[in-house]
Amino acid sequence: MEIRRLELLEGAAAATGLTVVIDVFRAFSTAAYVLANGAREILAVGAIEQAYELKQRNPDFVLMGERGGRIQPGFDLGNSPYDASRYDFSGRTAILTTGAGTQGLTSAVGAQELVAGSFPTAAATARYIRSRSPQVVSLVAMGNRGVVPNDEDRLFAGYLAGLLEGHRENFEEIVRTLRQSPSGRRFFDPAVDWALPEDFELALSLDRFSFCLTAEALPDGTARITKAPDPPMI
Repeated sequence: MEIRRLELLEGAAAATGLTVVIDVFRAFSTAAYVLANGAREILAVGAIEQAYELKQRNPDFVLMGERGGRIQPGFDLGNSPYDASRYDFSGRTAILTTGAGTQGLTSAVGAQELVAGSFPTAAATARYIRSRSPQVVSLVAMGNRGVVPNDEDRLFAGYLAGLLEGHRENFEEIVRTLRQSPSGRRFFDPAVDWALPEDFELALSLDRFSFCLTAEALPDGTARITKAPDPPMI
C-alpha cells in the first residue's frame, strides 16, 4: 500500500486511489455525529447556492453547514458536532456545505473511492481501508478553507498513516498540541461565538464510532456520505 500525503483543494484534485478527505474542525466530525444520530445519508455540497436549491426542492432535508465558521441564513443547523449530537436526524437526509471538507469531496474527481476522515472514526477508517486493500491511499488534509494548511488535518493524516503502517501515534500529545494551536484556541475564545468548547471535545473524541464515513460522487456534483459497517479485524 502506497500512502500519499496531499493538502488543500489542489491536493484533492490530484488525489488518486482510495482517497481520504480530512476535515477535523469540523465538517467530518460533524458528519459522524449526524449519521450516528440516525440520518439516512448526507449530501455533501460544494457550492452554497446548490445547497439552497436542494433544500428548496426537498424541504424535509436538514440544511446545515457554514461559511467563515458561521451558520448561514435559512440553514437548520451550523457545522457543529455538538449541535449534531443533540439533533434527531432519524431517517432523514442532511445537506452539508462547508468551506473546506465538502469542497474537498466534490473536488476529488480522480479518486477511485472516497472516505471522509476525522478522529471519531479513525480506527474504523483504518480497518475499512485495510479491508479494501488499495494499491494507493491518498490522504488529503483540507486545511482552512481548502487554501491554508492547518495543524488538525495534518495531524490526523499522520495519525491515520500510522495506523495503516502498524503503529499508533501519541493521541494525548495531539490533543495537547491542538488545544494550543490557532484552530484549537478559538473554541475557548468567548469572542468566537460559533466555535463551542464542546465541538473541540467531540471532534477529538477518538474512535467514538465503529463506522467509517464513505462517500460516493453523484452526477450532480455532490457526494453522498453514508456509514460503512465496521469490517472485521484483519
